[in-house]
Amino acid sequence: MSEAKVGAKACISGFMSWGDWKLELTGRVLVLVAHADDECVGFGALLTRMREACVVIATDGAPRDEYFWRRFGSRDAYRKLRAEEGRRAMQRAGVREPVLLAEADGRLEDQHLFLNLEAAYRQLEALTERVRPEAIATLAYEGGHPDHDSCSLLGWRLGERFGVPVWEAPLYSRGGAGEMRLQRFLCETGEEVAIKVSEAELGRKRAMCAEYASQGDFLQTFDAQCEVVRRQVRYEYGEAPHEGKTNYELWQWWMSAREVSAKFAEFVKAAR
Repeated sequence: MSEAKVGAKACISGFMSWGDWKLELTGRVLVLVAHADDECVGFGALLTRMREACVVIATDGAPRDEYFWRRFGSRDAYRKLRAEEGRRAMQRAGVREPVLLAEADGRLEDQHLFLNLEAAYRQLEALTERVRPEAIATLAYEGGHPDHDSCSLLGWRLGERFGVPVWEAPLYSRGGAGEMRLQRFLCETGEEVAIKVSEAELGRKRAMCAEYASQGDFLQTFDAQCEVVRRQVRYEYGEAPHEGKTNYELWQWWMSAREVSAKFAEFVKAAR
């Protein structure tokens, strides 16, 4: 067993073999991400290796803040555009129609997933019962975006409920000193696996990213050849992911890490 610590957050990993990902992430996998385009950054190459990928987009991708949707005319127009971009990107990866949780529950708005965890979980539980995945792939708890962190928690709960291994990928976060970290876990355990992306996979991944025109050049921030995964570590979801300010606090969004982790603690307590 290995242990690492970032700020006040201890991450303790369980035992695993280095070859597990080749079995667990290439079979029937439920890929749980927060927004259309997260799947591309975190799992774009791996998606094409999965025998059967069920991609779940947990939010509508359209924050209430006019800053995000002004140039598209309305929040509803932006929401619909993001859903269509996600569908086209999935086609590029050879994946079936993505499952969009917000289409069944309008409360699952971008930036609001942590306030509606039980509603999202009910849908995910029913979906997992039907799909019976051999593994779950989701995002790390890293304080980059509250919706990413919410997916980490929901993925953990599904894994516990169904006895399915959960894997995670990092997107972006801030370290304790506030520096931006891209595609690197805040808390490294030594069990991370760097996926070697082939030229063919790289081409498909770039084609997927190109479908997200609404995001401007944001996806170019990330290294398309970089995909890092590991078995999900054990998190204390009732605590902030690290001692410093989270990325969304530094961006001055409306929620705080304390508010987010308090909702996480309520969800964990109800699940026990």
